[in-house]
Amino acid sequence: MNEERAADLPVVPVRHPGRWIAAVVLLVLAAMLGHWVVATKKLRWDVVGQYLFDPTIVDAAKRTLILTALAMLIGVTLGVLLAIMRLSANPILSAAAWAYVWFFRGTPVLVQVLFWYNLPAVLKSLSIGVPFGPSWFATDPKTVITQFGAALLGLGLNEGAYMSEIVRAGILSVDEGQTEAAQAVGMTRMLTMRRVVLPQAMRVIIPPTGNETISMLKTTSIVSVIGYAELAFTAQIIGSRTFQVIPLFITISLWYLAMTSVLTVGQYYLERYFARGALRALPLTPGQRLRGLVAR
Repeated sequence: MNEERAADLPVVPVRHPGRWIAAVVLLVLAAMLGHWVVATKKLRWDVVGQYLFDPTIVDAAKRTLILTALAMLIGVTLGVLLAIMRLSANPILSAAAWAYVWFFRGTPVLVQVLFWYNLPAVLKSLSIGVPFGPSWFATDPKTVITQFGAALLGLGLNEGAYMSEIVRAGILSVDEGQTEAAQAVGMTRMLTMRRVVLPQAMRVIIPPTGNETISMLKTTSIVSVIGYAELAFTAQIIGSRTFQVIPLFITISLWYLAMTSVLTVGQYYLERYFARGALRALPLTPGQRLRGLVAR
């Protein structure tokens, strides 16, 4: 009887006035910002359009992408190696990995870039040979540690410290029973790491690695202090020559937004790929969501 009376009661949706107030405030602020952007003539959108696809800016964007990709390649490779060393039963390897992470995380990346750039001033030569013995090959440090070389060393070696902690967290997230089962069937430690542990750890490693890649793309602007012609340095040079500093920085901001958006989409699909087997149903892709909305 009580159930029948409950079913006859009218259903009144819960009101959320706070949500509507917040939405109105945000819409008003967005409208004010849009009006300011459109009405402020000193922003010079004509100059932004003029330089958006200028060959100099496009070449700087290419150099930024190349520097980002190579620095992340060094960082990921070092990160995996350092994480394995950190988890090693050998105390010397573990201590060496800890010291590397401690040093490179404890000093600013700007200082590290400047250090590598100025290092040739105190190095007589770079050589390969027997330690404390004869060298087989020697060269001038200035030919190796150029502006690009210093930028790559500073960013890549610094990123290796952060990636090692990300990879280590991913490895530790895998249940120890997986390693024990692999060793029970005769797999070596390295084979277990490559075939069993790392593939499962990728679900934990991919999201922060994607964030690190996007962060690296923006961090490349630091190397403008040593004169490497990436996006930020190129914008400064053109802006100082044409006295259109703000429009040039708007131009490179649009480039950064476009590149980070592409990286974000790539990160989404990578996370979706490595989520197979962990989730019963994979999250819908943007295309699938759009088709679902159109089909309704």
